[in-house]
Amino acid sequence: MLFVLAVVAKVLWIESAWGWVLVGVAAVVEIGETFAWWAWNRRRRARVGVETLPGSTAVVVTPCRPEGQVRVQGEIWTARCREGADSGERVTVERVEGLTLYVRRA
Repeated sequence: MLFVLAVVAKVLWIESAWGWVLVGVAAVVEIGETFAWWAWNRRRRARVGVETLPGSTAVVVTPCRPEGQVRVQGEIWTARCREGADSGERVTVERVEGLTLYVRRA
């Protein structure tokens, strides 16, 4: 936007060589701003989906002895718990294999 305004100012109002300096400075500022926004948006990847589950806390829906169901992030998943867990207990997701969560007591 700044570059466009500088070009319009050069064409309409500034007839000296300073107009070209204004256009050049505006172009450098625009390029710098573009790279700054690009760097800001690339600083980390968005985490979505199954990769967000490990480390999450889940609530046991049906007893896991050793297989049952848990509710995590609003969804019900099939889960396996080696030590077993009763309905209503909180568990922590260790890993995901296919559509099964491996959990342990929290």
